[in-house]
Formats: sequence, C-alpha cells, structure tokens
Amino acid sequence: KKLYPLKKKLYCSRSPTDPDFGVASMAIFAGLLTFVSTLLALALRHLLRLLRSRAPDPAAAAGFFHPYTNDGGGGERVLWCAVRAVQDLCPDLPCAVFTGDADASPDGLAARALDRFGVRLLRPPQVVYLNKRKWIEASTYPRFTMIGQSLGSVYLAWEALNKFTPQFYFDTSGYAFTYPLAWLFGCKVLCYTHYPTISSDMAERVKQRKSMYNNNSLISGSIWLSRCKVLYYTIFSWLYGLVGSCAHLVMVNSSWTRSHIVNIWKVPERTKRVYPPCDTSALQMLPLERSTTPPVLISVAQFRPEKVCQLTIATKSVTRSYSSLTKVALPFCSLLSSGSWSSVGGICTCS
Repeated sequence: KKLYPLKKKLYCSRSPTDPDFGVASMAIFAGLLTFVSTLLALALRHLLRLLRSRAPDPAAAAGFFHPYTNDGGGGERVLWCAVRAVQDLCPDLPCAVFTGDADASPDGLAARALDRFGVRLLRPPQVVYLNKRKWIEASTYPRFTMIGQSLGSVYLAWEALNKFTPQFYFDTSGYAFTYPLAWLFGCKVLCYTHYPTISSDMAERVKQRKSMYNNNSLISGSIWLSRCKVLYYTIFSWLYGLVGSCAHLVMVNSSWTRSHIVNIWKVPERTKRVYPPCDTSALQMLPLERSTTPPVLISVAQFRPEKVCQLTIATKSVTRSYSSLTKVALPFCSLLSSGSWSSVGGICTCS
C-alpha cells in the first residue's frame, strides 16, 4: 500500500503528454536515426569501394574533359595552356581531350591551338569523341536547367571514362558533378573553375525577386515560386559542394571565384588561385602615344546574358542624356563593344 502511490506516479509519468516522455521519445528517435544513418553510411562506403575496385585500372595519361573545343573563349585557351604545361612537366605522359566535336582531329586541334591562341603543343593530343553531348546543352532543359545539365554531364562523363580512363582527369569546363564519377573510376581529379555554377549572389537575387537572365518575371512576380526556387538553389548548392569536394586539386581564376568555391566546396587547402593565361604580346606592340580624337571606349566581353553587356550601352546613353539635360559639353566618343557568341566573333559599334 505504501508503494502504490509511487508506482502510480511512475506509471503516470510515462503519459504521452508528459514532457519527460517527449524528451525520452526524442532521445530514442535520435539514437535510432543515428544508428540507421551509420549503417547507411557504412553500406554506401562499402558500395563505393566495391565499385571502385571493379573499375578498370586508369591509363598513365592526362585526360581533359572539354566537350566544346571550338568555343574560342578563355576556357579553350586554358585547355591548351594546360595541355602544354603537362607536356612540359611530363614529356612522356600522353594527353587526351574528351570532345563532342565530331570534326576534331589531333592535328586539327594542335593547329587550332597555335593559330587561334598562339599555344604550340609539343605533340598533338589524343582525341576521345563523345556522342552524348546533347545532354549538357541548355536547350535540352527548358526548366531546371542547372540540375539538368549537371546530371547530363555525369552521363557524358560516363561515356567518356568508359571509352578511356586516364590517371589524371582534368576538367576545364566546370562540370563539377563529374568529379565523384571520375574518382570512382580511380582517377586523380583536377579542375580549373572559371565561374561557380551557383553562388550566394544568385540565390540573393531570387530572394529579392529580381527579374534577370536566370530568374524570369513569372518566378520573380510570385512569392511562392520565389521561395520554391530559393529552396531549389539551396539543395543544388549543397549538392554542388558535395561533388566539388571530390576534387584533389582545385584551381580558380580569381579571388572572387575562390571565395565562392571555398565557401561552397569547403576545401580551402586544395584550392589554388591561378590567374588565366592572357596573351598580351600583341597589345605590347601598340604605341603608347597615339591619337585620341575622337576618343573610343572599348568593351571586350563575350555576348552572354550573365555578362550584362547592355549595361555598357546603357551607361553610354546615360552620359549622352546627362550632357543634354545639363548643357555640359562632353567630348564626343564612340563605344566599341567586341566579343563573341558561340564560336563566331562579332563587333558592334554605337555612338
């Protein structure tokens, strides 16, 4: 009888509405979740080891994943400078280029590197042709373009590495989602990142509901669609950091890119800043003293949405409007905008 109140109290304390019961339940749930997560992690680790053990032994070669070898931009120059650097450092190490250009040939690529960029290769690279390049084209994914192209690059890299598995996998085009696959094939993964696929700036624009090239007015005009896109960007950013951390060596082209890559990939000790190999020899031949009448403003950039080339033209228009409104005579000048789109160069002029 004396113990009955104590027993009653103990039994009553296990009521689901009791706070202690909730804490105990959460502790049990957390323990089970930790146990299951540990088992899944061990199983995944074992699976990755199994897949890696069954992968073919990599060939003693450097493979450059660059699906577009005729874009004519700075990325292609980095490709050929990297190939030449490897040839200088390891003369006996073969170099191969993974490309989706069906008309590319070893001698043709070597000639292009010399004619277009002034980079003389010690010997023509091997060429590995890719037939699935359409899976990384933006036109294939009208919606969810980033994740579509990223997953498509994995499929393309699967084709590439099954055709030829190099000891060193060098990505010069920014396809970070291919790094875990290259790691599974036993490759050492190196990359040169010109621009992060996603950055905090992009997510911030969506949060502020700004209509831009990567955020159309339909989404920016809806608070719920904007929130969904922010969630999409958050998940993609986490995945981008996960796959990027698989690289053994990361090279970036600027301090701005490095800060974003370090923030997302979390591998600062493996991230090195290597400025782009710009050829200024032709510019050095220009005389410093020359006529500046009328003055000419020159803007050099690729004609791509993210370059916001129209801002340069808008600035020129504002200058003209300011002169008209304030009656302040400003010197006449011309704006020369030079760049390229796709593989075709172009120049446009406005006064």
